[in-house]
Amino acid sequence: MTDRPQNPQHAQQQQWPGSFLKMEPKPDHGEADYQGSGRLKGKTAIITGGDSGIGRAVAIAYAREGADVVISYLDEHDDAKDTAQWVEKAGQKAVLIAGDITNAEHCRNIVAKTVEQFGKIDIVVNNAAYQMTRESLDEISDDEFDRTMKTNLYAMFYICKAAVPHMPAGGSIINTASVNADQPKPKLIAYSATKAAIINFSGSLAALLAEKGIRSNAVAPGPIWTPLIPATMPPEQVESFGSEVPLERMGQPAELASSYVMLASDEASYISGATIAVTGGVAVI
Repeated sequence: MTDRPQNPQHAQQQQWPGSFLKMEPKPDHGEADYQGSGRLKGKTAIITGGDSGIGRAVAIAYAREGADVVISYLDEHDDAKDTAQWVEKAGQKAVLIAGDITNAEHCRNIVAKTVEQFGKIDIVVNNAAYQMTRESLDEISDDEFDRTMKTNLYAMFYICKAAVPHMPAGGSIINTASVNADQPKPKLIAYSATKAAIINFSGSLAALLAEKGIRSNAVAPGPIWTPLIPATMPPEQVESFGSEVPLERMGQPAELASSYVMLASDEASYISGATIAVTGGVAVI
């Protein structure tokens, strides 16, 4: 679309994990424009990081396609409640589960509560992520590196392991990777490493779960306007965010939603082990 903001209107910064309610301009999650067509009718989805950003856009799209949604988030309660309201406006059930997914028991609890509420899990979207911009290795503490790995990788493993026994044939696992998996950023060294691992994990899982009829894929976004940006990057980088890609602008969360819908739907029954690039023109191999 030609009317997308070319870049943020001004430099801005938030405390991590950030809130879309405080961003300027506000991200577009498809609230006004996404039109569903019943492609996920009767399905149940878990979305980590479902309160804001890409996860919020996916939650809204899934609900309008007929799915009930479990929204896992850390502690951004206002964001999560707002997202749940959009799910409910679409006529679907929204279950909010707050907590830290670096904790294995909490991940298992997300799955258990989903099964208790809905009896099954059709779709798992491992989307929550942690990153920090650092100028050198010396600036990356052991705890920060550990948190990046546990949020981006360990939680994906914990949730997949717990969810798979409750997923029927035709189920879909979708993991959010990044263009940084293919073009690692030196100031995002830990984050970039996890995103490469996510693509590898998704491919291995696709082969491992094929006999069960469960598919596993990844989506690799480019620069997307989410709370992670003002919460983890210096203001001068935020101001020009997205200008480096061929389309010369940041992407909006709404521009990724259709990829997650397609991969979750029965229309993608022969797509497994794939990585879908949504990067504004940057090639992902």
